[in-house]
Amino acid sequence: MLDVLRAVARFFNRYIGWHRVGFVLSLVIIGTACTVLYRMLHKIEVAEVWRAVQATSMTDVGIAALFVAGGYFTLTFYDLFALRTIGKPHIPYRIAALAGFTSYSIGHNIGATVFTGGAVRYRIYSIYGLDAIDVAKICFVAGLTFWLGNVTVLGIGISIHPEAAGAINQLGPGVNRTIGIGLLAILTGYLLWVFTAPREIGRGGWTVTLPNGPTTLLQIVIGIFDLMFCALAMYMLVPGEPHIDFITLAVIFVTATLLGFASHSPGGLGVFDAAMLVALWQYDKEQLLAGLLLFRLLYYLVPFALAVTVVGVREVWLSLKGSRQKIELHPVPTVIKPISTELEGGGSNTK
Repeated sequence: MLDVLRAVARFFNRYIGWHRVGFVLSLVIIGTACTVLYRMLHKIEVAEVWRAVQATSMTDVGIAALFVAGGYFTLTFYDLFALRTIGKPHIPYRIAALAGFTSYSIGHNIGATVFTGGAVRYRIYSIYGLDAIDVAKICFVAGLTFWLGNVTVLGIGISIHPEAAGAINQLGPGVNRTIGIGLLAILTGYLLWVFTAPREIGRGGWTVTLPNGPTTLLQIVIGIFDLMFCALAMYMLVPGEPHIDFITLAVIFVTATLLGFASHSPGGLGVFDAAMLVALWQYDKEQLLAGLLLFRLLYYLVPFALAVTVVGVREVWLSLKGSRQKIELHPVPTVIKPISTELEGGGSNTK
């Protein structure tokens, strides 16, 4: 059976191509999101949205900002964990934190996070002796952390509140609960697989030894904390009435985030927002849109501006440091005035 599946996959990859499917899927998701946004927001009053933004409690905004900071702090451990996994323990935490924060902040806003975030990581890690293959491995392990966290949160959340996912995928509670249990079954199977023996994937010069069972549990915890901090930030910014429990919002938030990720649009722009507006239909549209705008400001724009500033200052510092090193290695020769003529002249005067 496995040989048959591999043959089908090879045929599909050769004659159709997974990249074409991904491109078409992105277009479908973005097109659907644009249609939904137009239908839901074309009659909205911008002035009402602005008033809703101004009416939002500054305490709630401040707490949401702290949760966002917690989320980005957790992201720094994605890189630290990945570095330890691929056998690069000499990279200190401060460099892992710099690479993790800047790569995700810039990648989230520009889009195509794998490439943009990878480029930022390479610029930082290459100074410490890592090559492109090492950076690719870091991106893979960090991505695995992200997906393990998502599968865990969605599996548990959908199993408990299947109607939360139904607000987006329009499937019944029974079907969604089956999906949730299926996700947990896949997660359990993966854990059993890495618990039983050392596992390595890849071929040739590109191989990654996967974290073992206990380390994978730590990896899952990192992913869960990241998602929970972000969902808590969103929870603080949605309207207070009608009340919605946190687990339901977390399922909706993670599902909307994954749709935005699948669309490859910068920051999931439009796709994430459309999914949230559809799923949280019970809220006043102007108030919910105000919360979404504040979340985008806190989670995307402010970290992006900070990351660009940090990267820019670092590049200037490295440039100046490199210039000073060149001066020290190749000093400008000192011009010494010749004195032989004066000495000769002085000797003739004594005669």
